[in-house]
Amino acid sequence: MSGAEALRWGFSPADGMPYVEVRNHQLLGGFTHRLGSRVGQRLNLEVHFVETPNRRIEEFIQRGRIHLICNANPEWLAEPQRYRWSPELYQEEDVLLLHDRQAPVAGLQDLHGKVLGTQLGYIYSLPLMEAFARELVTRQDVRDLDSGLNLLSRQRLDALIDMRRPLAYKLAQRPELPLRFSDWVIQRYNLYCIYGQHLPISADRLDEALLELRDSGAIARMLDDIPGRPPQ
Repeated sequence: MSGAEALRWGFSPADGMPYVEVRNHQLLGGFTHRLGSRVGQRLNLEVHFVETPNRRIEEFIQRGRIHLICNANPEWLAEPQRYRWSPELYQEEDVLLLHDRQAPVAGLQDLHGKVLGTQLGYIYSLPLMEAFARELVTRQDVRDLDSGLNLLSRQRLDALIDMRRPLAYKLAQRPELPLRFSDWVIQRYNLYCIYGQHLPISADRLDEALLELRDSGAIARMLDDIPGRPPQ
């Protein structure tokens, strides 16, 4: 590796697999680890992965505690215009899990009066956030995805919202759960990396490395190659 400062790459422990595999606050695997490692190799930079709670992303970036964080979207930040953003890298969508005994949910109105399991500090689509503010839908933050799945399985929640890939990964791990996806896609969005002001290299070089991985299909393969059911 070069003598340049290490690239401090943030990760949110709440993202879950297939994005992050975390143990004792250390990032051990998952898409974010693969992506950061590949970028570090291409730029000849050492990469240090830094745990970054969702609610502290902007603070960590501004203080230089992290240089960048991916799996991000400008709509989720209070002041997205303050930061440099990478090109769009891949897509995700927020979807609902329902109990098998639960009636279908075809739209927001079907959630009125219901309790929805959510992720602490996470900003959802504007109509859903407005429904929370007006108390049309009750937001209940769950400690982590496993807790949410257990509460939903016991019908202590009416539905659980999260990104599709982590939900699909968990359901593949736990096929015995009486849960299913709703057909209603709440929101589709592009995901990016955010760059802070303290990068040890130019933002243009980072853009170039990420674009090369995206356009070659490497990012799509990294997302697809992580199995839904981990090896026993």
